[in-house]
Amino acid sequence: MLLSALTALFMALGYTLGGSGGAVIALLVAAGMNLFTFWNADKIVLSMHNAREVDAQSAPEFYGLVQALSQRAGLPMPRVYVIDQDAPNAFATGRNPENAAVAATTGLLNMLTRDEVAGVMAHELGHVKNRDTLIMTMVATIAGAISMLANFGLFFRGGNEENGHSNMIATLLAVIVAPFAAMIVQMAISRTREYGADQAGAEISGNPRALASALAKISGRAELIPNPVAERNPAAAQLYIVPVHVSELFSTHPATEKRIAALEEIAQDMGQKDGPPPMTMPSQTSTRASALSPVAPPVAVPKPRRSALDPHGR
Repeated sequence: MLLSALTALFMALGYTLGGSGGAVIALLVAAGMNLFTFWNADKIVLSMHNAREVDAQSAPEFYGLVQALSQRAGLPMPRVYVIDQDAPNAFATGRNPENAAVAATTGLLNMLTRDEVAGVMAHELGHVKNRDTLIMTMVATIAGAISMLANFGLFFRGGNEENGHSNMIATLLAVIVAPFAAMIVQMAISRTREYGADQAGAEISGNPRALASALAKISGRAELIPNPVAERNPAAAQLYIVPVHVSELFSTHPATEKRIAALEEIAQDMGQKDGPPPMTMPSQTSTRASALSPVAPPVAVPKPRRSALDPHGR
């Protein structure tokens, strides 16, 4: 229903800018986009972020963590990606659990502890398990196209002259209203799904307080550190675990404080007073430092410290 609403909005904008012919063209474009994004949504989003795929050889600790969480969730092993970006964030994509992918930025991997990273990736696997990834990625693509078409209308006058009235006012209204309406549809989709993914992530990791701690750490930083992809395409913001550069009223996510409170209730329902012990995950590092710690132990030669999760030392 929500995808149909976005398609109808896309058609209405096309009708306003190009009359009956514009509506037909918009319908064909929307149908083509729906079909194309169904098969290629994950590739579009990952390419948009310049994500690089990692494996057990290039990022053994991060890959092993996702693998262990996937087994706990009863999910096929997703493809794992790292994004070279300072803004701390993560997302999941893919049309179904068999074709899923999860990604995290180097900013997030450098900032969080092992358990906190586990909580974040469990949240993303929760999206996969709840089959949120297809609808969220398709909505991000179509909503982005609506915004692009609205911006296009600012430069080229179009519309319906069949009723004998000027199309300038209608064009301006379409340019203003269409992206706003698309944003409302995005909020309707994303807000409830974030709570569901938090619940699933808490169950997968067994440590809801670790996810709550991660949300508290990255929410403020994600709004302060520039995110070039979200700035170019605001519709992509709904994919992230926390919102970027938006107020609570117009956010595609619930307020972080409310999510943390809900996770605290989940922890209490699970009978946890001070939180469970850290998860036992495969590790190839020494016992002196966790492989998922923000900074690996210093080395003897003078060179920049490296995160064990960032194989290129960025």
